[in-house]
Order: sequence, then C-alpha cells, then structure tokens
Amino acid sequence: MLQKVLIGSLGGAAVLTVGILLGHYAIDKGSPAPSWLPDVSRDLDESLLQDFMDAVDNKKIEGFLRDLTKVPHMATTAGDEATVEYMMQHWNDQESGLDQAWRQNYMVYLSFPDPKTPNKVTVVAPNTTVLHTAREREKSYGPDQDDPEVVQPYAAYSPAGTPQGKLVYANQGKPSDYMLLNKTLDLRGTIAICRYGGAGRAEKAITAAPYGVVGVLVYSDPLDINDGLMSDSNETYPHSWYVPPSGVERGSFNTDYGDLLTPYLAAKESTYRIPVENITGIPPIPIQPIGFEDAYVLISQLGGESAPANWQGGFNCTYNYGGPGFKPASQFSNSDVKLEVFNFAKLKNSSNVMGIIRGSVEPDRYVIYGNHRDSWVHGAIDPSSGTSVMLEVTRVLGRLLKQGRWRPRRSIIFGSWGAEEFGLIGSTEYTEQYYTKLSERTVAYINVDIAVFANATLRASGMPSVQNLIFTAAKQVKAPGLESTSVYDNWLRYSNRTSPAYGTVPRVGYLTGAGSDYAAFVHYLGITAMDFSYTYDRTKTKARIYPAYHTAYDTFDYASRYIDPGFTSHQAVARTAGNVLLRLADSLLLPLNVSDYAETLEAYLATAQKLHQGSAAPPEIAHAIVFLKSAVDLFRSAATQLDQIIKSSDLANEIPLKVRRINDQLMLMDRAFLDPQAFPEKYGFRHVIWASSSSGEATFPGFADAFARASSSGLEGDWFRAHHQISILSQAINGAAHMLMDGFQ
Repeated sequence: MLQKVLIGSLGGAAVLTVGILLGHYAIDKGSPAPSWLPDVSRDLDESLLQDFMDAVDNKKIEGFLRDLTKVPHMATTAGDEATVEYMMQHWNDQESGLDQAWRQNYMVYLSFPDPKTPNKVTVVAPNTTVLHTAREREKSYGPDQDDPEVVQPYAAYSPAGTPQGKLVYANQGKPSDYMLLNKTLDLRGTIAICRYGGAGRAEKAITAAPYGVVGVLVYSDPLDINDGLMSDSNETYPHSWYVPPSGVERGSFNTDYGDLLTPYLAAKESTYRIPVENITGIPPIPIQPIGFEDAYVLISQLGGESAPANWQGGFNCTYNYGGPGFKPASQFSNSDVKLEVFNFAKLKNSSNVMGIIRGSVEPDRYVIYGNHRDSWVHGAIDPSSGTSVMLEVTRVLGRLLKQGRWRPRRSIIFGSWGAEEFGLIGSTEYTEQYYTKLSERTVAYINVDIAVFANATLRASGMPSVQNLIFTAAKQVKAPGLESTSVYDNWLRYSNRTSPAYGTVPRVGYLTGAGSDYAAFVHYLGITAMDFSYTYDRTKTKARIYPAYHTAYDTFDYASRYIDPGFTSHQAVARTAGNVLLRLADSLLLPLNVSDYAETLEAYLATAQKLHQGSAAPPEIAHAIVFLKSAVDLFRSAATQLDQIIKSSDLANEIPLKVRRINDQLMLMDRAFLDPQAFPEKYGFRHVIWASSSSGEATFPGFADAFARASSSGLEGDWFRAHHQISILSQAINGAAHMLMDGFQ
C-alpha cells in the first residue's frame, strides 16, 4: 500500500526538480516569478504552529484513552482488532482525518499461555502434597480485573515444561549474581527466584541454564517498584499508584527484536522462516512471573547463608541464598518448588495501522511519528497514553488539513505499530519491508510510547542533533499546573547537565538500547530519532518504572486517578511532540544541529582516553586512539564548516537544490555511523555510536565492551577485538564527517 501512496511522490519530486532547473535557468529576469516559487521557499509558519498547540485538547485525549482501554487488547486478540478499527475510523474521518489510512499485515510468531491449562507454581512436599499454590490471576478490585480477556500472567517465549527442584535466590539474575551464587551452592537441578531489574527478562533464564538451573521465577520486589510498600488495605492500589501484592509484570522474554522466525525479512505469509529450533535469544528453560505476595512466602522461608547486603529487598525478612531449598524448621522443609508452564507459540496475523499526510514541496521526504497499539492487558499507560496523544495530534493536524489551511512541506507518516510487546515486531517488520525507501528518504522518527509515566517533568531522548530542536519546542509549551513556567524551565529544574557550548541545559538521554519502537529506526536504519514522555520526580520515588506496568491494574481508573488527573501532562507531551513534528515537516532547513553531535563524540572520546590511561593495553591501542581522535577532530571541523555555510546563506533566496543538498547532508549523516559487521553477536544493532553496552561507561559502546573484556582477561585476542572496534569507530566517524563535506579531501 505504501508504494501506491507514495508513487505520486516520486513523480512530484521529479517534476519539482525539473521545474526548479527550468525556472532558474530559462525564465527571463523580467518575467513574473513562477507560481510554484513561493511554495518552494516556504518556511515554517509559527502562527500556524501556535494554532496547533492551542487546539490540542486534554479532554479529547481523555476521551481517546477511555475508549482505547475499555477492553484488554493484547496483540492479535479481538480487543486488538477493535483498536485497529478505531484507528482507521479516526484517520479516515471526513473532518479531521489524514490523506489516507490503511492496515498493513504481517504473519508473526507469538507466544501465549494455554487458557485451558493455566501455568502453575507450587511448593510440593516429598510425598507430593501441595503445600502452597501461587495465585494464578491477580486480585480483583473492580470490573477491569474481572474481564475474562485479561490474560493470565506469563513469560512470552518461555518454553513449556514442568521442572521441579530446590529453590535458590539469585538476586536480579545477572551474570555476576549467578557466578557468586554458584560459588556458594551447587545449582544443578535448582529453581531460581529473581527480582526484575538489572538484567533483561530473558537473560535471567539464559544465564541460569549453563549452571544447571532448571527453572526460574521472577517477581517485582516492593523495594524496587513500590518504595517498600506492600499492603493493599491502605498503601497500594486502589489507594495509591503502587502495585498491589498480587500484581504481576508480564512481558516478552526474548533478547532480539522483530519477528523471531524471519530475521532481516518482513514477515509476510510467503516469507522464508528459519526452523523454530534455530531461534536464539529466548529462554532455554521454563520461566514464570509471580506477584510479590507469593515471592514473599517463598523467600521468607529460604534456608542457607544470608545473601549480601546489596541483594536484600523490601520484605521484612532476611534474603538467604537457599540451602538450596527451605529452612529445616520451615513449613516447607525439604520441599521442592514446581513450575508447570504450558505456553505455546503460533503464527498470527498482526496489523500495523498506517496513515499519511502528503507533502506539498518535498513529498519524497518523510517525517515518521509512531506509537505501538497493543498492550498486555488494558494498557492505559503502556501504550494507550501514547496512542491517545497520537490520535489528538492527528486530529488537530487533520482538521487543519481538511480546512485547507495547511499541508506540510514534507510528507508525514503515522504508524500505529502492532505486536510491540512481543519484541517491537510491527515497527521492525515495517523497516525491513521498506528498508531502502526509508533509509534513503526518512528525515526523522518520533516515538511516543508511554506518553506519561507520571506528571512531574518532561523526559526526552534522542540523537544529539535533535537536542536544540527539542529545547525550542519545550520552551513554547507551558508546564502543566505552572502557567508561568515552560516545559523547558520545569525540565531544567529536574534533570540537567553542563554543556561546553550552552552552559546548563536539560539532560537529553540517548537511545542506546531497544526499549521501544525507535530501535529499528536507530540501530538498523540509522535514522535520526527521538522519544518523548512525561515522568516522575526521582527525588520522591525509587520505582524503576510506574508500579502498575504490564499488570491488570494499568487501567483508565489508575491513569486518571494517580498518573495524570486532568490529562494535562498528556496534553503537554502532545504539544511538545507535535511542535517538533511540525518543525521537521515544515522548516525550509531541517532543524538538526551537527555541532551538538560533535560535542557528544568529543565527550565519548575523552572517556575512552581516560579508560586507556593507566591500563595494560598494548601499544597498538594507543596508536589507534590517536587516529580516533583525528576522526573526531575532523567531524568537529566539518560540522563547524557546515554551520558557517548555513549561517552565511540566505536559504529562502538560494537555488532550491542548494537547500535540498544541505538538508540531505543533515538527514543522511547518521547513516554513516552504520556498520553491519560491528556487532555480529547483537541482532539488528549496526549503529556504532548508539548500540547497547554492558560496560556502564559513557563512551563508544563497541569499544567500551571490548576494552572491558580485554582489561579483565588480558588475552591477546581480546585486545585485537578492542583494536578492531576502534578502527570501526574511526572509519565511521570519518565517514560521517565527509557526509557533511562536499569534497573528498
């Protein structure tokens, strides 16, 4: 469908280019200007931008969220199909719809629990008597939890199985946790219980298996999610935002993103699929999530030595390693923990809903705005806060479009992604299907997944080149409840850093992992991207995420009472993200700042140099870092030169192709950081600046991980790999610098 929608864009661009050339070279200087000339030089209309922001309505957002959360809408269910139809209805509306909307289907590999045979966790005595059974469904506090479509808690992509063994406590299930635990206990044949956090969901089981662990339980510790609060009589939901004791975080337990059977291929019905046994990055042993009320029953009875202080959690008991197993004096003495997991996987049809507003001047340049649509249960915060914001942005823009008041300079594509919760599937399949087109023509990607975690301050992440674009937008939006304060000034108070160029500025995060649908755009395509949300005051809570995350309590009631009463934070996110969207779509010159990118590269270089100082690295590493510094210096020089060209040009009166050329340099610069051979062990990661890293160092990820490994092992082969990573970086940064330059010298 996208080919049909955009085929006219190519023709329009070709006609435009020919017209520009003919007009510039053939029109008599005394003749009147051609009719298309004002459109070609048209810049952002600030008054229309203000009209857009004024029209964003918090009550409309509230209404969208209420509609979207009426029923659970896990991917490919009837509830999900209802949200597909809801999106189509609004994007095809005659008064406020888009130019065109359509659904795009993929046949994807998903994992589900068996509704007829629920997963179980029990404590089993030697005589097979069941001494304790974990809750299979979360406790009901209202009709939302009673909905028969609420999926029971489970770990998607966990294999089926019925392992049984003595229980051990493995903290967060990190490699270092299992390594320490294995020094104390024989882990063969045991069941491990882990807290969420510290390591990816799947990694808790993947890391455990080589030690002989046969099954894993995972739970949210009240210290990590509830600031230690545990009682649903007066402390947790429905009395506050904290998750009740029976709340269970569901999730996808896989390390790779996209459809697991069609790596690097769009998952169409006829697409080649790898054998199921060749899937990597999923748990090799059964794993099941439980609530902290059941976790307490198990952990409080564990025997063995006391775990280290940094392993202790929020329960009013000592967290022991396990004997393995329970205390001799415990009611569970000499008993096993048994997991019964009956998950199954199957191919299911999942839909993206796509929409477009065609550009008037550069229809072959795309600004993409996306948010996933599927949830684990009702999903009021994740993801429907973002979906309701996107619907309001499109409603206001659609009305301006239908009224004939506005059409963007560049095309705007909206994506309501399907099956994100199973591993960013909808957005990834889309980037795989249109790899070349999106790579060559996409200006930027805007992601708004969880629009509102809480109502304290803006949180934004993105490439350094969008920093000032985000700041400009945030300065024009009023902070919720603070009429004399902008979102920017409020943000500055909560989170800031010192910039060598600007002084104290709000802290913009980096998109270094695969936490949401920006992943394929950043790491696979090298497209400039950003992510927006409103979040909480970190001085008032230590919750690692909003407490009802992925539980049956993430409902409209929860969102409207405890997350954003009045929906003014949703409104602020819609205004900020919409402001950025319009600036990217309508500005004559793309509002991307490459000098800000140079600042980040210089900071990363300084950290790399500091790591090298005093290390046992061979001389080749020092020599390679000199070349890396030369590459960073060249990038700074090229960025400064391009800035000077822009500042000295009257772009509105220049040959339009000069503007196009500069915009292409800005748009394509990030693509130069892609290297398909840089991270062979990491699926879908090709961006050498923003790939994920396990080192914890704020520097180039491939170098940081390789250098840490080599420093630890001292092996010649590991130092070779560190040298290789530096060479990859030097070449990529040199390439990005030359992307900003006209010549090759």
